[in-house]
Amino acid sequence: MSNHHAGNPQRAPHAETEPAPRRTPFRLTDARYLIQLPHTPHHAAPPRTGSSTNPHMPAASAASLPQPQHDPATPTPTAHFRHRDPTPTPAPFTLRDILLWCVLPVLIVLGLRLFVFGMYAIPSGSMENTIMPGDRVITTRLSPRPIALRRGDIIVFKDPANWLANEGATHNSDRLIKRLIGLPGDTVECAGNGAPIVINGVPIDESAYLKPGVEPSRSAFSVTVPAGRLFVLGDNRANSADSRAHTNDGAQGLVPVGDVEGVAFMRYWPLNRVGWLSAHHDVFRAVPSRTPTS
Repeated sequence: MSNHHAGNPQRAPHAETEPAPRRTPFRLTDARYLIQLPHTPHHAAPPRTGSSTNPHMPAASAASLPQPQHDPATPTPTAHFRHRDPTPTPAPFTLRDILLWCVLPVLIVLGLRLFVFGMYAIPSGSMENTIMPGDRVITTRLSPRPIALRRGDIIVFKDPANWLANEGATHNSDRLIKRLIGLPGDTVECAGNGAPIVINGVPIDESAYLKPGVEPSRSAFSVTVPAGRLFVLGDNRANSADSRAHTNDGAQGLVPVGDVEGVAFMRYWPLNRVGWLSAHHDVFRAVPSRTPTS
């Protein structure tokens, strides 16, 4: 036997080869320990990639386990500093903005004033108590076209033949306001002395808008309204120089349809009398229509 084995006669020929260590079986508590990673201080060295934190667990088994993922929705302590949006710079006020916010609204208001709405001051007491002297009303210019006129409408029209001179007007104006009673083709008549107004043979009850204590008409009259004309009366029949007072003039006290400038629908002044104006179309519901003659 050689000198290599002389010092240890009990040793086998290949005793220098160490036996493989016994592998510890993997336990579930080891996986839970891997997933619940503790917070690593800034001064601590990061763990090596692929190394296992469990000394009893092989590196291959630790690499195969799912690694904890960082939730992007959870902000880091400095996220609001890194991702802060820059402060927006206000845009300069350009000519386009001036046209959009200053000129356009003025043009819209002027267009409505010229083509849709009108404003008028009441010059006399012929429409009491519906409208008082000095009241201001808003009219729609959409009548008589494209919206047709109806009996009961409160219309504003040009003074046909100086009617205001007989009403004691308190305001200078060349416009009058009356209630439309007869349309083209209608026959409007009254026997006077408190008798009701009769239109196309049907008497009407005007108590809804006549001034209290005032008769429908003290004077008798009978007028057939030709084409293109209108028969009008005031709600204060005791002080209204309307179609009844001008039956002997050339137009028989009738108003040309073309002189109508609008239908009043609202009082806007004074403030204590602001409100809607009713046309009381139901008063004329039973009146039949007739075809006008020229």
